[in-house]
Amino acid sequence: MLDLAFAPVALALLAPVAVAGLLLVVRGRSARHGVVLAGAFGLGFFLPLLHWSGTVAGPGAWIALVLLQTAMVLPMGAALAVVSRLTWWPVWSAGVWVAGEALRSRAPFGGFPWGRLAFSQADTALTPLAALGGAPLVTFGVALVGGALAHVVTRPGRRALWPVVPALAVWAVAVLVPTPVDGPTTTVAVVQGNVPRLGLDFNAQRTAVLRNHVQATRELADAVRAGTVTGPDLVVWPENASDIDPFGDPVARALIDEAVRDIGVPVLVGTLVDAGDQVDNTGIVWDPVTGAGERYVKRHPVPFGEYMPLRSLLRKVTSKVDLVPRDFRAGDEPGVLDVGVARVGDVICFEVAYDDLVRDVVTGGGRLLVVQTNNATFGRTAQTEQQLAMGRLRAVEHGRAVLVAATSGVSAVIAPDGRIVDRAEVFTRDVLVHEVPQRTALTVATRLGGLPEAALALVGLVALGCALVRRP
Repeated sequence: MLDLAFAPVALALLAPVAVAGLLLVVRGRSARHGVVLAGAFGLGFFLPLLHWSGTVAGPGAWIALVLLQTAMVLPMGAALAVVSRLTWWPVWSAGVWVAGEALRSRAPFGGFPWGRLAFSQADTALTPLAALGGAPLVTFGVALVGGALAHVVTRPGRRALWPVVPALAVWAVAVLVPTPVDGPTTTVAVVQGNVPRLGLDFNAQRTAVLRNHVQATRELADAVRAGTVTGPDLVVWPENASDIDPFGDPVARALIDEAVRDIGVPVLVGTLVDAGDQVDNTGIVWDPVTGAGERYVKRHPVPFGEYMPLRSLLRKVTSKVDLVPRDFRAGDEPGVLDVGVARVGDVICFEVAYDDLVRDVVTGGGRLLVVQTNNATFGRTAQTEQQLAMGRLRAVEHGRAVLVAATSGVSAVIAPDGRIVDRAEVFTRDVLVHEVPQRTALTVATRLGGLPEAALALVGLVALGCALVRRP
């Protein structure tokens, strides 16, 4: 049921119902039983949710990721069972859920936040909570509503209605909070050049991928000169638009130069740059006059996808570790870039799932957010729609327009209130040209940073401590 709350099905109202179901089966159980039940819940949730992960390295990688994520929710199951002994247990359960997601978002190998409750709420009455307390407060709201539903089931009658009061308060705050969308506008173009074919093997035709983005940009320039399209102030290419290092390959550099000079405005180019025995996943500001300038290097490479932990050990198990022949190097600076008239906050692909990486580029001065991504490796799976939902929540959380530039889709222009202004279909060539606001005001969530998550998780952990010292 919880899986169905996430894109592409996106029946978001099922999320609190699913939480209520888990709370009902663990309520009154021992911590050990909570672990077992959470394990069953985790398998039932992550197996379908993360099915797309097997498209790259096969079913073994998918099952391994599912087992790892399920292991990370086992402590949460134990804690939910223990705090159910307390009065006001629906509230404490919501705090425990936030704490569980905080753990899973950080460990192991830097964490994997996919499947947080908040990411199922890209367009619901609880979405505005993101502007107050970020994704953790949205998760808390979903879990609190679920706890209220579970309490009504377990305690029929008027006394059962008290948890509905805080749940309704959360909902009222979410509905009444205005989401600002104003600001001086900038015309942007998001280029989706498409790839020759599906799957990981598209990298074998990386020159064709680059030429696709060059051609799409030059076609945009033709349309601007013909007066059929408004000339953009900047252009955004996706991650891996050029898998050929333009600093080491004169042909690739010439192709990019030609396209940028033709459109006549700066282009944010997603490319790979040779770093010796490592590789930099990079966004480079390419100026039509001065060429390559400011750059951002991805700060959170994906373990087992962009770098291989425990490489020598895993090679004894599978040769697929060599699908990543060189590890990607982690950057150390937030992606705040001046792209012509725009101050852009850039994150690359899965980085949109990490609270601190997105917040850093906003507090660093980013007036609009860019998500450069390459989803071609995942084919026509749910991955791209799930990632798009994260971008929508980030727009509300930080009050910024979000430009999603995807190699093969879904590319999108998202308003600061989370609305999708325009989008491209998967595995098509398309260019999205729109005016978007450049905003400087900071939301409450941006100002508070990690404090809401810490406070809400502490609520759950303190309740857990109290429950452990009480006589069952």
